[in-house]
Amino acid sequence: MVEPADRSSSAGQRLGAPESFGVSTLEPGLRAPAQAPGKQVSIRVQMLDDTQEVFQISQRSPGKVLFDLICVHLNLTEGDYFGLEYLDHRKMTLWLDLLKPTLKQIRRPKNTILRFVVKFFPPDHTQLMEELTRYLFALQIKRDLACGRLICNDTSAALMVSHIIQSEIGDFDETQSWQHLLHNKYLPDQDAIRDKITECHRKHVGQTPAESDYQLLEIGRRLEMYGIRQHPAKDREGTKLSLAVAHTGVLVFQGYTKINAFNWSKIRKLSFKRKKFQIKLRADPTNAHHDTLEFAMASRDCCKIFWKICVEYHAFFRLFEEPKPKPKPILFTRGSSFRFSGRTQKQIIDYVKDSELKKVPFERKHSKILSNSSFSPRTSSFGSQVPKESALSIPLADQPDSAKLSRQAAPNGSGEPPLVSASTNGFQDTQAAPGSDPTQSRRSHGGTGSAPDQHLLNPGSPGSDDSPLGSPHVVVNGNGPVNEQGMGSAGVLVPGQSPEGRQISPLTSPLLIEAGYVRNDEEEEARRKKFPTDKAYFIAKELLTTERTYLKDLQVITESFQSLVAKDEAFPEPVQNLISANYEPVYKFHQGFLKEVEQRLAQWEGRSNAHIKGDYQRIGDVLLKNIQGLRQLTVNLQKHSECLVELERAYRSGRKVETLCRDFEQQRVCYLPFNIFLLRPLHRLLHYKLILERLCKHYPPTHEDFRDSRAALADISEMVLQLQGTMMKMENFQKLLELNKDLTGIDNLAIRGREFIRLGCLSKLSGKGLQQRMFFLFSDSLVYTSRGMTPANQFKVHGQLPLYGMTIRESEEEWGVPHSFTLFGHRQSVVVAASCASEMERWVEDIRMAIDLAEQSSSPGTDLLSTSLTDNKLLDDGVAEQESEEELCGSRSSLERQGHRGNTTVHVCWHRNTSVSMVDFSVAVENQLSGNLLRKFKNSNGWQKLWVVFTNFSLFFYKSHQDDYPLASLPLLGYSVTVPAESENIHKDYVFKLHFKSHVYYFRSESEYTFERWMEVIRSATCSSSHSLPSTRKDLY
Repeated sequence: MVEPADRSSSAGQRLGAPESFGVSTLEPGLRAPAQAPGKQVSIRVQMLDDTQEVFQISQRSPGKVLFDLICVHLNLTEGDYFGLEYLDHRKMTLWLDLLKPTLKQIRRPKNTILRFVVKFFPPDHTQLMEELTRYLFALQIKRDLACGRLICNDTSAALMVSHIIQSEIGDFDETQSWQHLLHNKYLPDQDAIRDKITECHRKHVGQTPAESDYQLLEIGRRLEMYGIRQHPAKDREGTKLSLAVAHTGVLVFQGYTKINAFNWSKIRKLSFKRKKFQIKLRADPTNAHHDTLEFAMASRDCCKIFWKICVEYHAFFRLFEEPKPKPKPILFTRGSSFRFSGRTQKQIIDYVKDSELKKVPFERKHSKILSNSSFSPRTSSFGSQVPKESALSIPLADQPDSAKLSRQAAPNGSGEPPLVSASTNGFQDTQAAPGSDPTQSRRSHGGTGSAPDQHLLNPGSPGSDDSPLGSPHVVVNGNGPVNEQGMGSAGVLVPGQSPEGRQISPLTSPLLIEAGYVRNDEEEEARRKKFPTDKAYFIAKELLTTERTYLKDLQVITESFQSLVAKDEAFPEPVQNLISANYEPVYKFHQGFLKEVEQRLAQWEGRSNAHIKGDYQRIGDVLLKNIQGLRQLTVNLQKHSECLVELERAYRSGRKVETLCRDFEQQRVCYLPFNIFLLRPLHRLLHYKLILERLCKHYPPTHEDFRDSRAALADISEMVLQLQGTMMKMENFQKLLELNKDLTGIDNLAIRGREFIRLGCLSKLSGKGLQQRMFFLFSDSLVYTSRGMTPANQFKVHGQLPLYGMTIRESEEEWGVPHSFTLFGHRQSVVVAASCASEMERWVEDIRMAIDLAEQSSSPGTDLLSTSLTDNKLLDDGVAEQESEEELCGSRSSLERQGHRGNTTVHVCWHRNTSVSMVDFSVAVENQLSGNLLRKFKNSNGWQKLWVVFTNFSLFFYKSHQDDYPLASLPLLGYSVTVPAESENIHKDYVFKLHFKSHVYYFRSESEYTFERWMEVIRSATCSSSHSLPSTRKDLY
């Protein structure tokens, strides 16, 4: 029950959510917290945007009830970073204790206003999983700047204010920006640096509000006073000091200068006695400090307040779970019973990763309009526009009757509301949520409405997990993911990218559906029964479907890419001619080959009279004829490796060519890294070999097609053997080039002799505890990185461990961390932990193999890291970095220029917390498959036909095989593939089930053969391999 003090600016309205609905994010699966019976009391709370809300609670309710009500009201998942503070009758600022009754702490509720503020400041804002949380942190920094609490130099202050203004009014306009600064106060001494603020604002053209928030937090977190709340004290000599607490430990300030810091690992005990606050340190012979440090504070209450916040900070950042309450003593008590209440930071991160609650989608828009020039100068009101939430996230049972009726009247028969309708311009128009402003329901950064090319429907399973760290991934038109909006049992996915036009974190929404079209089951069954049931027919049909996909991939090179570079004079003409001369003949040959296969399948299916004689119910003769023709193109195929090398040289030769290639990779038609398309002809030879092997295994020696199939197999095996060396080198070279684009801080990965072995997620043990890191294992070194929350989504290198002379030891018992092992190098040792025992075994096995390879080379190897990364280890160990204004301004622009997509295998491994080896990539090359599948969601009624392509560990979805680009993709790493259980009521043949957390999809194939093939290739993507090669690759290599 929330009664807004000001209806026109209530937080619920700004979030776009109805007043009385929401999901309690602190108690999974529940809504508003239960309250004790009794008289209701009104409590007034001031939000971070300076609006006030009134909450009704019971007189006996603990503080947690009020706090949960606020989080429900804001739809805030990561609420444990925040707290409620208030001034008591002594004018002392206190935090509301969530375990004690609220009214025992607030004696005069009518005259007290609680403030909802940030309580725990993490060292890195990228640890905040949700954009709404980051937005609230940005409001807190804005408040701290305005009140003079966040002290910094003029350059940093001007830069931060410029980002705030950019988020509020948009791009720089001299008159508008000057007028806005005149009537809004962001700094106590703002007038002195007004020119510097406008100069910085001028550089932010095109920056979205969400990006401005990101830059504001990035600058703020590097300041010494970030998140600092000073508590006055004196040392033994009576010198005036201030004590503060941070994620690292207890800090000592003199004025605004930090003069000492006591890390949690060095502190044995914190206590207070009367006015004396004591820090007892662990014994350390090298430490010049006394074992016990004593500080005098103003009163015992001041000591107790600071001691409590220290206890809470230590528990929040250092403990894995909330501490359990102490047992009540029988006779007498000794010491305080105070303890931290709430989730720790690790629990929050794990909860957001694994939560099955629906995230409420929102969009971050410009939050202010220009103030009227007649207004007098005033302090900024923080009344910013909070990102919109959709009312569609409310379960059906909780919606008003009118909403229920409109849903029940949905014409598509599946209980889904017609929220998406086609418009005449080829785009889709999305209806605004009830009660929201239709003109702002889907507004882009620039203020003009836009929508994606296709509309998407959500599987709508209850309790879907939409967290950025663990959800399935959909890429619309190859450009960016689609945000998912959950809705009870019949969820609807509103189309569109993030409002700022950037890619939302990968793995945020389920796969795409062709809206409104459900195939009639009886019609489909009748159609299927007309076709042959011979296994050879389905093997031939696999050849046809994969050939169609292969020809489309060749078109990316011969048509899309060539037409782009032909218009740009910056692209070297020799490279263009080299690619054209060696790919055009292959493309033309396969055009003819595809026509022959299509004609043969049409005859086989009985669409001509030839099937009566039985002359055309075979495929071996067609394969033999065309493979013999393909042998004439061996010279062209051998040149493809040269094309890849020359393209990479051109890529590095100039910025224009690099920009051209990166822009092309962002086009919808280029649904994979472009270098992969260049290797497709070599990979296709493997597919022919495997298809012919299955065909020869199926046919008896007496079959009329057996002789032609065996002869074709012999020819293709000879070609594969001839090109195997080139293929292996190019696969490794292509993978190194791809990783080079995913990493920042490495000069050149692709050097002679280096081999890629494995990449994946491990937790690295440091002074801050276990931290998620992305590890890359090569034949000469092991590199560890962290993900940068930037438009480029690149991984920043933190360090390199040479493998030469390295030893490895399992250390679970030594450190008490499950699945951990220690790597001992010449210069340093690193303790890492895997997510499970099998992951640890794979890493240990591959690292030991890599160490052996490094020892055999008898060379310490080259340094991967660029000179700019010499201090990166300092960042990893928690030492503050200094960054100039130019670096802060330039980081965004340089990353935007790269435009690197964020849905590569590296990013999927990061979000799914898994790993992939080079062997897995090699197996994925073999296991490529295309064809029509019927797809059904968990709670939908009908089956929908889609053209599905499996490649690069992902499923890509098309309306038909004639489409030039996929409409959506679903990475399969982390998924499990099974057969539906009897209880799931899927009464159809040849159905397999894809399952990841709460996401369930059913796919139906047309025959037992295709069912087994899809199961086989999907299992190859969902189960990681060891370093030993499978039999087919052993035969090849």
